[in-house]
Amino acid sequence: MPSQMKPGDGDVFEDGSRAERRRSGHVDRMARPRMPGLTERPLTVHRAVAEAEVAVSQETLSAIVDGTNPKGDVLGVAELAGVMAGKRASDLIPLAHAAGLTELVVNAVPDRAAGAVRIRSETAAVGATGVDMEALTAAAVAALTVYDMVRDLEPEAAIRSVRLVSATAGEQDAWRRQSDPGSGQKPPRGARIAGRVGGGSGRGPGTRPPMRRGAP
Repeated sequence: MPSQMKPGDGDVFEDGSRAERRRSGHVDRMARPRMPGLTERPLTVHRAVAEAEVAVSQETLSAIVDGTNPKGDVLGVAELAGVMAGKRASDLIPLAHAAGLTELVVNAVPDRAAGAVRIRSETAAVGATGVDMEALTAAAVAALTVYDMVRDLEPEAAIRSVRLVSATAGEQDAWRRQSDPGSGQKPPRGARIAGRVGGGSGRGPGTRPPMRRGAP
């Protein structure tokens, strides 16, 4: 007897492994975009760290540090922008789940030796999905805000190296960027804390690839 299955309903009739892959994927069997299924995923503590840099001249760094930038407090505005963006990552990235963040910290720190403003974001949540996209969104928008704040002084300023540093789920499931010498280090002395919600963070080393939204 012919099946009455509608396009996109195939998960119901597939074997368990194929159905799980379909639920965990970002497209259905008809190649249409979808949010991965997390309904049966156990809740755990997820954490992530991301970084970015904005390369600027020493003169621009001096204006940032001395508070003489025409647009005002570069670091404070960038940190606030990063916090606001991280909280709205699921609004900006079409297939990302809302993570329900319990912690979001953004630091923007001038680094004269590197000729850059270094940005570091840390996120945490208790849920069924990772918070790496929230950390990356926060770092990226904070970097964009630094550029916006200094572009009148230095339109040649360049955003570079937006990257995930680490991502963890629970106590054992962890990934850390092995090639990044700065991963695992605390922010430099003088780092400013913005947007903390909840308690502290803790990350352990590991070798597994970063946790993707909807990955088993």
